[in-house]
Amino acid sequence: MLKTIALVVVVIIAGILIFAATKPDTFRVERSAAIKAPPEKVFALINDFKRWEAWSPWEKKDPAMKRTYGATTGGKGAHYAWEGNSDVGQGSMDIAESVPPSKIALKLDFIKPFEGHNTVIFTLAPKGDMTDVTWSMSGPAPFMSKVMQVFINMDTMVGKDFESGLANLKAAAEK
Repeated sequence: MLKTIALVVVVIIAGILIFAATKPDTFRVERSAAIKAPPEKVFALINDFKRWEAWSPWEKKDPAMKRTYGATTGGKGAHYAWEGNSDVGQGSMDIAESVPPSKIALKLDFIKPFEGHNTVIFTLAPKGDMTDVTWSMSGPAPFMSKVMQVFINMDTMVGKDFESGLANLKAAAEK
């Protein structure tokens, strides 16, 4: 009986690992929102890390989070690092590209709870008296990430935070 149980467990684990191996080598999460504000106003809220406190969904998850800013907080070359509870982890962001008022690209590095190196892009497009904002994150999916994706839907998990952040950004920009 014990051998049968052990064999079933081994087969299940092997099945999970084989299924995980079929997952894509990269991931992408994207959400969009229409904000009733000019692109310049929305851009200013995203392009300066010190202004993220007004809209970032992770700020509310750990108000006691330790924040460290670089010599510059806005525009290309700006740096921001954080260390917080298990909801926000530890990592850093650098603005790699800043094209007013249409695009901001970030290099995002996670240290905890797991290591990850991703690219985040915000695109802003005027549409009448609105600005269409698209927030995307993409990066490699190493094998352990693929195994996690068998049990956790990355798009749903991160997408909820993006939706919350875009709603906060909308509220801040439309004031």
